[in-house]
Amino acid sequence: MADGSCYDESSHDKFDAIYHGYSSLSPTVLPWDRFSQWIHAICIVTFDLEIGQTLEVIYPGHIKLNEREKSNICYLSFPDSNSGCMGDTQFHFRIRQSSVRRSAVPALAQYDRNCLTALQTGSNYFFGYVYFRQVKDRTLRRGYFQKSVVLLTRLPLVNLFYKLVAVIAPEYFLNGEPSIEAACHDIDQWPPPEPGVFLNLPLMGSVFQIRIPSKFDKVGPSPPSRSLQLAETSSGTIPFVLPTLHEPDIFRYLWPVVSHVHLLWELIIMGEPLVVMAPSPSICSQMVQSLVSIIWPLKFCSDYRPFFTIHDSEFKEYTSKTQPAPSVILGVTNPFFAKTLQHWPHIIRLGDASSNVVSPVSQKQKIKKSGTLKTLDCKPGVYTRYQSFLQKDKTILKKLLKGVQNRRPREVQNAILRRHLFELTQSFIIPLERYMVSLMPLHRNISPHKATPTPRPFNPENFFKMLEKTGPQLTTGVKGDWLGLYRRFFRSPNFLGWYESRHLEVSQKLQALQLEALSDANLIEWARDKKEVEVVDLILKMRSKLEMAEIDHLPVRPTTLLHLEKRMSDVLQTLPDDLQSVLRSN
Repeated sequence: MADGSCYDESSHDKFDAIYHGYSSLSPTVLPWDRFSQWIHAICIVTFDLEIGQTLEVIYPGHIKLNEREKSNICYLSFPDSNSGCMGDTQFHFRIRQSSVRRSAVPALAQYDRNCLTALQTGSNYFFGYVYFRQVKDRTLRRGYFQKSVVLLTRLPLVNLFYKLVAVIAPEYFLNGEPSIEAACHDIDQWPPPEPGVFLNLPLMGSVFQIRIPSKFDKVGPSPPSRSLQLAETSSGTIPFVLPTLHEPDIFRYLWPVVSHVHLLWELIIMGEPLVVMAPSPSICSQMVQSLVSIIWPLKFCSDYRPFFTIHDSEFKEYTSKTQPAPSVILGVTNPFFAKTLQHWPHIIRLGDASSNVVSPVSQKQKIKKSGTLKTLDCKPGVYTRYQSFLQKDKTILKKLLKGVQNRRPREVQNAILRRHLFELTQSFIIPLERYMVSLMPLHRNISPHKATPTPRPFNPENFFKMLEKTGPQLTTGVKGDWLGLYRRFFRSPNFLGWYESRHLEVSQKLQALQLEALSDANLIEWARDKKEVEVVDLILKMRSKLEMAEIDHLPVRPTTLLHLEKRMSDVLQTLPDDLQSVLRSN
């Protein structure tokens, strides 16, 4: 128990026995299969006077976490002692998953293929959604009851899991382990997390109705109150509708520094090292999540830790002063970091909620030079020596300020800010998308009898030549040195992630187009004057392409694949019987 990560094995056995006793899943779906599509594990973390935070129990019992993962979960599930969080507190963290064990979940692979790129799971990380309770209890030696319920999952659907843990945790604190058993049973009945489909998720007497955005949707931020298809469930329960699963309230958390929102947008899109210092894990985790989301729909491809402590296994890696700060966003609450991370190039210091009431726009905040970090202990603000490439859009800042003065609903303010940032990101990405399309080979160069063509290499200088006629200045009023911003962006993890995703998508599209060309070709006519070895080679290549189309889930119509199988069968019949038998047997 000295490692602070023990848990009760007997509780696992009891829970599994109870669960299997009333599981009604069909024989083709094993117990926990559906549960694992949504949640990897539910962890209960408590405080032990002798050893500190300990992992009391893990549900389900067969889930194995290594010591590093257990330790990270334990320390990240409690606020830092200086935070003074009394009552109930919700926040979330993100940890690196063990490289030794990364079990594949087919439903999550399907989810990644069909969801928006920015919502893909990323097999290297777990999210932990925490519900922490601290209340006075004279019956305990320490005088306080301290415990956390944590939902561990690969899904970045922040709003959904905040709601789920807010249902599960209070029931657990009231009724104990039977509440967790009931929650697990409900979750193990859920349909897969399929993007683009309306899903009803029953949980402990409530029903959540959700729709995960699909890659086939029209990309854009959610409006203030988007209506879903509200309908009674089969049990007659009116579902609780979640209009957005992933978008944080960016206006609420960016408001203290909103006058610097364009500078922050640049830092995020370039994957610059950034630390958020906040008074509580709730504020810092939501602030980090808000920063990551301001470049939507572009995926943030660097690392980010919504809540980070001195006990984290990556602490030394991320606080080393002998190497440049890594490309990561850290959310911290411990004042110790003000000294440890003062060498970082970009720091956001947030005050408590009361200090954020005054308008940051009306105060005309200035950026504080990162060399003056001795003031970090007391003065909120943005600390950086970074020189922005783009000018501020004062129109949107005045619009938000006027909204505050006129008491415009926060939901509307949030939608206005999100729309502005979305359009800014789209203006930045559209020229890249157009250039990427220009790298595609011409359709007439796709031949059924030649190798699949590949996109031409990405040449930054050629892209810069296109900017004059197709640049962001055509779609946004934000002015500045766009060329310089692109040059910095091309050296960032976000560009690499975007390019690899788009290159894969384009390459698969070219493979699909060649399969269509093959299915439309008159292969019988082609085979008449060909040697047997050439015909056999074609059949083997067609067979390989059909297999790869299934494995890689190429964007090919089912009718195309049926036609191609028919063409392959027709060509096969032109060969001698003995050769046909050999090919069919293989």
